[in-house]
Amino acid sequence: MVKQEFMAQRALKKVTIDTDFAIIGGGLAGVCAAITAARAGLKVTLVQDRPVLGGNASSEVRLWVLGATSHLGNNNRWSREGGVIDELLVENMYRNREGNPLIFDSILLDKVIAENNIRLLLNTAVYEMDKKSDDEIRSITGFCSQNSTLYSIFAPYFCDCSGDGIVGFLAGASFRMGAESQEEFDEKFAPTKEYGELLGHSMYFYSKDVGYPVKYTPPAFALQDITVIPRFRSFNTKEYGCKLWWLEYGGRLDTVHDTENIKWELWKVIYGTWNYIKNSGNFPEAENLTLEWVGTIPGKRESRRFEGDYMIHQKDIVEQRTHYDAVAYGGWSIDLHPADGVFSEKPGCNQWHSKGIYQIPYRTMYSKNIKNLFLAGRIISASHVAFASTRVMATGAYVAQAVAIAAKICKQYEIFPADIILQEKIVQLQAELQAAGQYIPGLNLKEPADLAQTAAITASSYLEISSLNNDSCFLPLEISSAQLIPIKPGVFPKISFEVIAEEPTEISVTLRKSIKTGNYTPDLFLKSRTYPLSKGSQVLTADFDYNADECCYLFFVIDKNPLVKLKFSSLRITGMLSVFNLVNKAVSNFGKQTPTEDIGVEEFEFWCPQRRPKGLNMALAFDPPLSAFKVDNLKNGIDRPTLQPNAWVSAIEDPEPFVELNWLKPQQIRTLHLAFDTDFDHPMETVLMGHPENSMPFCVSDYRIEDENGEILYRKKGNYQTRNIIELPATIETKKITIYLTHPSTLSPASLFGIRVYA
Repeated sequence: MVKQEFMAQRALKKVTIDTDFAIIGGGLAGVCAAITAARAGLKVTLVQDRPVLGGNASSEVRLWVLGATSHLGNNNRWSREGGVIDELLVENMYRNREGNPLIFDSILLDKVIAENNIRLLLNTAVYEMDKKSDDEIRSITGFCSQNSTLYSIFAPYFCDCSGDGIVGFLAGASFRMGAESQEEFDEKFAPTKEYGELLGHSMYFYSKDVGYPVKYTPPAFALQDITVIPRFRSFNTKEYGCKLWWLEYGGRLDTVHDTENIKWELWKVIYGTWNYIKNSGNFPEAENLTLEWVGTIPGKRESRRFEGDYMIHQKDIVEQRTHYDAVAYGGWSIDLHPADGVFSEKPGCNQWHSKGIYQIPYRTMYSKNIKNLFLAGRIISASHVAFASTRVMATGAYVAQAVAIAAKICKQYEIFPADIILQEKIVQLQAELQAAGQYIPGLNLKEPADLAQTAAITASSYLEISSLNNDSCFLPLEISSAQLIPIKPGVFPKISFEVIAEEPTEISVTLRKSIKTGNYTPDLFLKSRTYPLSKGSQVLTADFDYNADECCYLFFVIDKNPLVKLKFSSLRITGMLSVFNLVNKAVSNFGKQTPTEDIGVEEFEFWCPQRRPKGLNMALAFDPPLSAFKVDNLKNGIDRPTLQPNAWVSAIEDPEPFVELNWLKPQQIRTLHLAFDTDFDHPMETVLMGHPENSMPFCVSDYRIEDENGEILYRKKGNYQTRNIIELPATIETKKITIYLTHPSTLSPASLFGIRVYA
C-alpha cells in the first residue's frame, strides 16, 4: 500500500539518460537511424511520441512505404533502397505479404528491441531542450504520458527525425515553411499562390463486408453536403486505406500548430463520405459493409524544412546532378498537391518524374546553425519543390541511415557533423555506408580490409545465355514490349525470337539505349528493323550490325501489334528483366510524360516491368551468347544491377553450384558478408497491397560454407534476406573458402552479388 499525506506540490519522476546518439522521432527514418547507429557501436536513445513505431507507416496511419521504386511506375530499375530499410521491407514481405499494418508494427518493434545498444522510449514527447552554447545542444527533455516520467537525455549528437522538426525548432535552427519563389533556385515548377505552398494531411478508413445488412447513422459532425468535394463522384466501395491518399486537407493552414483542427476537418470528410456511400442509395453493393477503421491521427506530408550547408532543389533531381558528398539517393516523382486538398477543383496530385534516380548530398543532413544536430526524414535541407520528391518514407529512411554512420564517424574523431566535410572524411562515410549495404549511385566499394579482394575466385560454372526458351508460352503483343539486355563493348549479338501471326502483317523491332549512362529510359534510338509476317508461327533474326562502346543495358523493343503473339520464357534470372510501355495512373504515368508547358521537367516514355507472376522475359536466342554473369562480378563492389548485372550466376544445369576463394597463404578469417538477390526492382509496399510471394524468386535459400579441409564452417537453410553477415564462433585459418549454393528453383539459377571476407 502507498499512502502519502497532503503536499503543496509534487514533482514528476525524473530519469537522466546519457547516450552517444539521441534520435527524436520513431518513424521509419528514426527506426533506420537507430538500428544502423546501434550496429555501428553507438549507444542510442530513440524517443517516439506515439505508442508504436513507424510514423506514417504504422497502424495508426497505414500508408505504404515507397521510395525510388514508385509502385513500379517509373524508369528507375533495381532502385529499392538498401541497408536497414531493405532488411525491414524484405522481412515484412516474408512475414506479412498480405500487408497487415499491425504485423508491420510488430516487425519494427522486434527489430529495434533486438539491438542491445538501443534504449527505446515510447509515448515520450520532447518539449524542452538545454544548450551548451547558442549553437550546441546539451540535452533534451521529454514527458512520457504512460508512466508520468520526465526523461532528460544528454548526448554529444542529436538527430531530428520527428517530421515537424521539434528539436531543430526548439534549438532555434533555421527552417522554412512553404514554397520558394521560382527565382530563388530557378525552379520552374515552384507553385503559385493559387495552387498553394504546403501539402496537407491525410487520413484513411477501412471497410469490411460482414455478410449481412448494416445500417449506418453518422455522427452529427459529419460533412452533410458531399458535393462540396469536387471529386465526390469518384467515391466507390472498392477503394480504402491509403488508396484514398487524396483525402487531404490543411495546406492553407499551419501544418504544425493547426494539426488538431485539420484532423477534425478530415474526420468530417471521412464520416460524411461513409454516410454518402451507405445512405445515398447510389451504392447498393455497400449494404453489407461496415466502417471497420478510421485513422485517429493524420498522416503528415509537409511542415518545416531545415537549412543545411546545401539545399537540394529541382534541377538536382531533374538533371540528376552529381555531388562529391553523395550518401543516398531519391527517385520518387516531384509530387506536389493542391493546398486545398480534397476541396480543390484541381487533380489530387501533380507528379513529374526524372529519367532516373538522383544523388542526395550529405550537406543536406545537418543544421547549418546547430553544430551537433543531424537532420533526417522529410525535414532535410530541400526546397519545397525538391521536398516533393525527397519527402517519401523510404527516401527519408535512406537518408537517416547515412546520418547514423556519420554520427559514428563524428564520435570516432570527436568532431561535429559539418567537420566530415571540412576534414575530408566524406570518403570514409561513403565507404562505411556501402559496407553496411547502402548503395550510392556512381560509387563502388573497395575495402583494403576485405580479404576477398586478394583472393583468386573461381566457380563451378557461370551462366552463358544462348537462349531463354525454357518453360515458354506465347502472349499477345497488346503493348510495346522490351527486353533489357546487358552488353559489354563489342559486337551486339544477333537476336532470334519466335512469333505467331493471326494473319499476314508486319512487326517492327528497335534497339535503344539511354542517353545518360546508368539510366533506364530508352531515349536514344540506335537501329530499327521491320519484318513482314505470314500467318502462323515463324522465327525471326534481328541483326542490328551494331558495336557497343560501353557497358550498359540496351533495350530490344518490339512494337505492339495485337495480331501477333510473342514467345516468352518463365526463366527468372538475376539482372535480366522485361519492360513494357505501360500506363500506371497511380503515379501519373500515362505511357509518356508530356509536360504541357515549360515547368523544367523532361518529356520521355515510361518503360516499366509488370508485377509477378506477369513480366516474363522474352524467349530470345543470342548469337554469340550473353556472357555477363562471370565470377569476377563478385569483387566489383556493387551489390545490385546497374550498368551490368554485377552478379555471378551459375549455369542452370549445374547440379551443385559453388564459388571458391583461394589465397596463396593462410588467412585469418572471422566474418563473411554475402549479398543475395532479393529483387531490388520490387517495391515491396508494406500495407494494403498483397504480393505474390513472401520470398524473392532469385534469392538463394540454402547454402553452406566449407574450409580447405572440407569442414563445414556455416550452414544456412531458409534464407530470404539480402545481406547475410556470418560471424564464425572463432577465428579460423585457411587458404580456401568454398560456398555451395542451391538453385532457388528450376527456373531461377543460383546467383550472388558479392562476397566480403574479414579477419
